[in-house]
Amino acid sequence: MNKNSIFKGWAALYYPILFGLYLYCLPVMARTPLPIPIPQQQNITGIVTDSQGVLTGVTISLKGKSTTTVTNYDGTYSLTANATDTLIFSFIGYKTLTVPIAGRTTVNVRLQEDATQLQEVKINAGYYSVKESERTGSIAKITSKDIEKQPVANVLATMQGRMAGVDVVQTTGVPGGGFDIRIRGLNSLRSTGNAPLYIIDGVPFASDAIGDAQTSSTLPTATSPLNSINPSTIESIEILKDADATAIYGSRGANGVVLITTKKGKAGKSQFTASASTGIGQVTRMLDLLHTEDYRAIRQQAFANDGITDYPYNAYDVNGTWDSTRYTDWQKELTGGTTTIKTLQAAVSGGSAQTHFLVSGNTYTQSTVFPGDFYYKKGGVHVSLDHESEDKRFKVVFSGSYDVQHNDQPAADLTRISRNLAPNAPALYDAEGNLNWENSSWENPLAALHAEALAKTNSLVANSTFSYQLPYNFTAKTSLGFTDLHHHESRTDPSSIYDPVYEAGPEYSAIFLTTTGRRSWIVEPQLNWQHNLGHGKIDVLFGGTFQNQLSDRLIQYGSGFTSNSLLYNLASASFSKTYYDDETVYRYQAFFGRVNLSWKDMYFVNLTGRRDGSSRFGPGKQFANFGAVGAAWLFSSANLLKEHLSLLSFGKLRGSYGVTGNDQIGDYQYLDTYQSSGNVYDGTVGLQPMRLFNPNFSWESNRKMEAAIELGFLGDRIFTTASWYRNRSSNQLIGMPLPATTGFTSLQSNLAATVQNTGLELTLRTVNVQKDAFGWTTSFNITVPKNKLIAFPGLEASTYRNQYVIGESINIQKLYHYTGINPQLGVYEFEDVNGDGILSFADDAQTFRDFSREYYGGLQNQLRYKRFQLDFLFQFVKQLNWNAASPYSAPGAFGNQPTSILGSWQQAGDSGPNQIYTTGLNSNAVNAYGRYANSDVAVSDASYVRLKNIAVSYDVPTTTIGLQCRLFLQAQNLLTLTSYKDGDPEFRSFNYLPPMRIISFGAEYKF
Repeated sequence: MNKNSIFKGWAALYYPILFGLYLYCLPVMARTPLPIPIPQQQNITGIVTDSQGVLTGVTISLKGKSTTTVTNYDGTYSLTANATDTLIFSFIGYKTLTVPIAGRTTVNVRLQEDATQLQEVKINAGYYSVKESERTGSIAKITSKDIEKQPVANVLATMQGRMAGVDVVQTTGVPGGGFDIRIRGLNSLRSTGNAPLYIIDGVPFASDAIGDAQTSSTLPTATSPLNSINPSTIESIEILKDADATAIYGSRGANGVVLITTKKGKAGKSQFTASASTGIGQVTRMLDLLHTEDYRAIRQQAFANDGITDYPYNAYDVNGTWDSTRYTDWQKELTGGTTTIKTLQAAVSGGSAQTHFLVSGNTYTQSTVFPGDFYYKKGGVHVSLDHESEDKRFKVVFSGSYDVQHNDQPAADLTRISRNLAPNAPALYDAEGNLNWENSSWENPLAALHAEALAKTNSLVANSTFSYQLPYNFTAKTSLGFTDLHHHESRTDPSSIYDPVYEAGPEYSAIFLTTTGRRSWIVEPQLNWQHNLGHGKIDVLFGGTFQNQLSDRLIQYGSGFTSNSLLYNLASASFSKTYYDDETVYRYQAFFGRVNLSWKDMYFVNLTGRRDGSSRFGPGKQFANFGAVGAAWLFSSANLLKEHLSLLSFGKLRGSYGVTGNDQIGDYQYLDTYQSSGNVYDGTVGLQPMRLFNPNFSWESNRKMEAAIELGFLGDRIFTTASWYRNRSSNQLIGMPLPATTGFTSLQSNLAATVQNTGLELTLRTVNVQKDAFGWTTSFNITVPKNKLIAFPGLEASTYRNQYVIGESINIQKLYHYTGINPQLGVYEFEDVNGDGILSFADDAQTFRDFSREYYGGLQNQLRYKRFQLDFLFQFVKQLNWNAASPYSAPGAFGNQPTSILGSWQQAGDSGPNQIYTTGLNSNAVNAYGRYANSDVAVSDASYVRLKNIAVSYDVPTTTIGLQCRLFLQAQNLLTLTSYKDGDPEFRSFNYLPPMRIISFGAEYKF
């Protein structure tokens, strides 16, 4: 008991003692705090990629902190963080990714594309940019990702089949050849009045031909300057189509605007990129022509039909002069070669947060399918530099491109020759290896290769933009642009092209020369103001354009030389003549404005206007006003729809109406102008009038209307756009035909005719699969256009009555209507429309065939699997085209023919399938075939589906030294499905080389 009492007593003292010790130690603890663990900072690095490779410019931030950085050109990044921090990766067009560091020092990630975020991407609209979701106009776009997968040399080729409302047709397969582009149809009755406006980094680039028909003899049209634009330097191409998008360009945007933006440098460490490729190409399709046995049988039958039993001396193909058993496939011999294509590109780029730079260079070399050593070579340098002040108020951007072309081609396209030569024509070379002239019985086609067409082009495009942010949300901006183009063409006719039997020396040699220069400058000051208005925003732009273009042209001829080695020295010619030596000045000025209003990020109204002044019109007619209004309703932002339509992720209605103009008529048409006659009178060269002048014509006007709906479903994984448009072009600027007694063929004037283009455009994009290892995206577009001449006062009394019909397309052909073969005479017969017993084109060619495209479009698929990627594009077109009946002469004449002429009328009662063969002596048959070639039977369905482009690439795993490598295989025009039997269905010129089927392989390196 006592023991327990003692324990209890000590316990009573225990708590006071501990409490006293605590109070004693408390001041000491206050002076010496206990250590608290501090998280350790470490350097975090990694690489950010997507399905196609590394991503540049991805923003990496720390969750809950202000620390941020961006990925370099090689996709790498570096920042300092704690082991317990969380990284946030964000990039426009991709899903934001959140990744805990979890103690790691290396964090590599792959971002997935987000279709919804694509609506936040800004679209270049020329003088301004706008979010995809907020645009009120119709703008189509392709980027470098699409462009770099195509082995093409012309920028227009990159757009074929990829854009709704944009129709691009290749005009020749000859290296350096051109393309025709039509944006929503033909607006002008003038063939030269339908070209769009080209803008390169804010600088207008004139697309008018720089060559001449005398020297650009291998091409269907004179040389185009667009070949100077190198596709490898392009970052994006935007096509402005409707009034809302084009009206800010006024008269220059009447036929649409092609905005080309070149590549720029980006922040990050310097990166070097190099790529090389080599490819081969051949003609896509050949004609099916007669072999020797059938050819000779037809020729012999033709002579028999004409009552000729003794063949004339010049019927070498059947009179025994040429080997009757010989056969040569002349298409294969003259145009069946293989073209080789070699490209080399290199670029260095990089920059800091304020300054970015890019310098690139490229070369391109292509041989020809013709026999001989002919090449098309071009190369260029592109420079881009931009700088922004630290306070982000001042910014300067400079871009410049310098390109050089050298095109060496035969002076004549051998395509027509290859399709007309008799299949048993002689061999090209004799036993000694010399050109074979077969005792002067034919013109050896290889002799034509001694005549050369040379073209050299130097092109410079430069632009500088200065901008400064002023107080009160004002921004002042000035754009300065300059272009300088020099072009020199020549075509030679040396004496070596003639048969040696004529003993023609250099005194019979001749040369044509064309020299063209074009220099322009443009200054565009601008002032922009932005302001928030509660739930709304206003964006106001005002500016001016001052442009000057100086063009000069010199066309000369020389003949009679002492030696062919002096052929390019015009001073050595015994006779020389100057056809043209002129200089023209084009001046253009304008003031433009734009007001954009938005309310609650749901309703958008865009007002644009421009007052244009052009030196191409006379006093009192030089200025005109153009403008447009566009509106859009982003109805998917409405709360009601958000609650009840969960599948709908995006929905927008938009529409526009406006007026644009056109002044593409050439210079000085309103003036009384004279030129040197070249004729000497009394020791003096005289002057002669160039044209009848008219000071009263004025601007064409093009009224454009559009309505469209844009819908996105399932997070925009399914996105579609449907557009309807109507364009009416009136007050047509065209040459009015004049009687020959005036001494002139036409008078420039306004014609009270109206051309209407309507159409439906549909685009569809679907993200079919979107996984880390596998992705599949599909894009589809189709355009259904309709062109119509809706007014033409006095058409029946004009000289255009045989060309146009009110209510029909301006692209129609008036034709005879074929009714069959006369069973008694064996010749083709046609409908006598007016019943007068006489067939005349004016009265009886009343059957119409519309050569406009009924519809066209493309289907593109992009598939990726880990490091592999496959892209392919099918282009489809519904159209008519001339068949082989049109360019050929009556069957039975000297020269090969298509196999479709096999089988003919033999005797009374026969019905064909072809009329009686004739060598040309049966005038009834010859005249009948002339009408046959201009009848509805000479037109066939030329619709086609073409595997336009296919590209396969593989990303080689990155090496330890950071070298990235991508291997790629690309093909163009690989496969064509068509019922058209007479060559390539896209091609409408029988005399020129069809497009090429190209296969290319290459590699790209980055480090």
